[in-house]
Amino acid sequence: MIKKFSFRITNLSKHDIAEHITAGRSSAAFDQPLRVDRVILREIRLALKQPFVTSSGTVTDRRVLLAEVFDRDGATAWSECVAMASPGYMPETVDTAWLMLREQVMPRVLGQEFAGPQHVHAHLEEGFRGHNMAKACMEMAAWALAAEKGGVSLSSVLGGTRDRIATGIAIGLQDSPEALAEKAQEAVAEGYPRIKIKIKPGRDLDYIRAVCDAVGSKIHITVDANSAYTLDDVNHLMVLDEFGLSMIEQPLAWDDFVRHGLLQSKVKTPVCLDESITNVDRAEDMIQLQSGRIINLKPGRVGGFTQSLAIHDVCAENNVPVWCGGMLETGIGRAYNVALASLPNFTLPGDVSPSARYWERDIVSPEWTMDANGMVTVPREIPGLGVDIDRDYIDSLTVRKEEFKN
Repeated sequence: MIKKFSFRITNLSKHDIAEHITAGRSSAAFDQPLRVDRVILREIRLALKQPFVTSSGTVTDRRVLLAEVFDRDGATAWSECVAMASPGYMPETVDTAWLMLREQVMPRVLGQEFAGPQHVHAHLEEGFRGHNMAKACMEMAAWALAAEKGGVSLSSVLGGTRDRIATGIAIGLQDSPEALAEKAQEAVAEGYPRIKIKIKPGRDLDYIRAVCDAVGSKIHITVDANSAYTLDDVNHLMVLDEFGLSMIEQPLAWDDFVRHGLLQSKVKTPVCLDESITNVDRAEDMIQLQSGRIINLKPGRVGGFTQSLAIHDVCAENNVPVWCGGMLETGIGRAYNVALASLPNFTLPGDVSPSARYWERDIVSPEWTMDANGMVTVPREIPGLGVDIDRDYIDSLTVRKEEFKN
């Protein structure tokens, strides 16, 4: 049962949200003064080991936008914009994010004095709607800078409590139920505690059944529709209750809370919202309208860590579990996700698969790995991101570069 709010965080100003998220956390990094004097943007291209197919499209090569951020005191941090090449998942793309970073984000950040990383988000929001992924690229870098300057891990700065986190695997659309079942069996053998299956109309029931028959008693199974269905499919979606799935992720339109609420009232399986949750207000909407029972929290989608922490806290106060989704990130983006997923209300396995799941070679060292039980180690004792950046490899992959100075 979801309880009613004891307070409404959306009644707070953006600056009050910054105070709210720091009130329950103790970190010297909150008091680290920041001033970014230089930023280098790069676009690199990385080929996936195998195509990743969803109802939104197919990705074979990942265009990745990276930022190298320099603080006036000599600290540096790398961050990753999670926008895709095309607007199939969210409206932003690599190219729109690059434009917004150049024209809107940089003028707001370069040379600006910040008392701590928690204040960057509010500054970026002033007179600047949307473009969360572009904003997050710089906002999250500020948190990494603060961690570096404070000599602590990013996980510690955010209030992480776990040294290891569970990871699941997302399996794209396959040509047949048999092929999907084989992929699922491979995942179980590798140690993943959860499988997420991409589905769409015409490629769902037989595929889910094949996976459940193959591995259903050994692993948690979820499905992700990426908004491929409508309320006309409600009777069809009700059949999914037979499979005992852990959740149905984003079955309906990416910006629709009302129809998701109607669907959740018809199905027993928890509805998980992903694309719909773009800030803490939308998380509150989901809870109040009972549009879903779980949130897939991707920091890039919500504008960075300030909003992510607020969403985490609101969900914890209302007994709504969250888990960390993935956007086919490199090891840099993965470092931010791992740090966030170490927080206490991330109670479900996230999409933080090892580097080798997607890339022949990652751009960080050590590469991200998992143990035989599907657990990823959180580098809580290493300042900053917890990994080293392979600059030479990044340089060899760079197809576009632009430098900004105060």
